[in-house]
Amino acid sequence: MESIRSLPVRAYLAVLGLGDSFKREEGQALVEYALLLALIAVVSIAVLTVLGTKVSHIFSKISTDL
Repeated sequence: MESIRSLPVRAYLAVLGLGDSFKREEGQALVEYALLLALIAVVSIAVLTVLGTKVSHIFSKISTDL
């Protein structure tokens, strides 16, 4: 009988605990850093892909001229 009465109290405390976790911002900063890192990685790969082919053509032209 005691556990039945404490179940609503436990549920109420659990809901209160969830409300506090939404107010915290530590995890939010981590997600922002991860998104920035992903964006930088995508841009870097795109730039290196474009520049890599151009540099490869330049070196090929130099080697054939020699």
